[in-house]
Amino acid sequence: MSLEILGIVVLWAFLFGYVIVASIDFGSGFFNAYSVLTNRSDILSKIIKRYLSPVWEVTNVFLVFFFVGMVGFFPQTAFYYGTTLLVPVSISLLLLSIRGAYYAFEAYGTTGHKGYVTAYGIAGLLIPASLSVVFTISEGGFVNMVNGQPQLDYTALFQSPLTWSIVVLSIVAVLYISSIFLTWYAWKANDLRASDLMRRYALIWAAPLVIAAAGIIVEFKGHNPVRFQNMVDLWWMFGISAVIFLFTIGLIWKRKKYGLAVILLFSQFAFAFFAYGISHYPYLLYPYLTIHDSFTNKAMAIALVIAFVLGACLLIPSLYLLFKLFLFNKEYVSGSSEDHV
Repeated sequence: MSLEILGIVVLWAFLFGYVIVASIDFGSGFFNAYSVLTNRSDILSKIIKRYLSPVWEVTNVFLVFFFVGMVGFFPQTAFYYGTTLLVPVSISLLLLSIRGAYYAFEAYGTTGHKGYVTAYGIAGLLIPASLSVVFTISEGGFVNMVNGQPQLDYTALFQSPLTWSIVVLSIVAVLYISSIFLTWYAWKANDLRASDLMRRYALIWAAPLVIAAAGIIVEFKGHNPVRFQNMVDLWWMFGISAVIFLFTIGLIWKRKKYGLAVILLFSQFAFAFFAYGISHYPYLLYPYLTIHDSFTNKAMAIALVIAFVLGACLLIPSLYLLFKLFLFNKEYVSGSSEDHV
C-alpha cells in the first residue's frame, strides 16, 4: 500500500467516525427539541441529555483530525478548497457556535427554554446539510479556474439536483442513525417509553433513507457518468449495505437485540461510506485534484502517519473510558447515580 492510499484511508476512517458520532449528537439534539415542542419532553429529554452531556465535547475531535490530516497529507487541498468552502464552512462554524452557546444557556440560564432548545435542534440538522455540500463540490462541475484561481459557481451548485439530494440524505441519515442508537440507549436504561418512541421514529425514517439514497444514485448518473460507473462497479459493497439495512430494520421491527441492531447500523453505513470513497478514487476534486499529484513529501507523510497513530493511541483509550464511565455504566445510564447525589 502506497503512502498516498494509506493517508487517504486513515483520513476516511476518521471522517467516518465523525459522521457516526456527530449524527448521533445532532439527531439527539433535534429529537430533544422536537420532544419539547410537542410536549413529550417527559419521555425523551432526560435520556437524551444523559447521552449528550459527556459526549458533545469530543464529537468534533474526529473532524479536527480529518481537516489537519487532509491539509497535511494533501497540501493542495488548501488551495482548491480554501476559498471554495469559505461560505459553507463559515455557516457550519456559526451553527456550531449556536450549539455551543446552548450548553452555556442550559447550564447558567433557564433550563428547558424552548427558544434555546429549538435553535439547538435546528442547528444540528443544518450543520450536516452545510458540510455535505463538500461532497457535492468534489464531484466536479461546480468549480471553475479563473486566472489560475478556483472559484465556486454558486448558481450551478444551488440549482443542481445532486446538491439537494445529498443535503436531504445527510439530514435523513442523521435522524435515522440517532433514532436507532437512542432506541438501544433508552432500552439499556430500562426506559421503555423512550425506547418505544425512538423505535417508532427509527421505523418512520427508514423509508426516507432508502428514497434519498436511491435519488442520489439517479442524480449521479446524470451529473457524472464516470463516477456513476465507478459506483456500479462496487455494487456488491452497496448491496451488502442494503442487506444489513434490512436486518437492522427487522430487529427494530421485532423489538429484538437492539444492541446488535446498532452494530449492524454502523456496519451498514461503513460499507456504503467506504464504497463511496473507493468509487471517488483517485480524485479529491474532480477533475482537478487527485491524491497522487497533491501528496506531500515522504518525510512529512511518515511524520503525519506517526502523529496520527500516536493521536489514535490517546483518543481510543479516552473514548473507551468515556463509554465505560458514562454510556455503558448502568448506574449512569439508568439515572440511578443522579438519584444518590
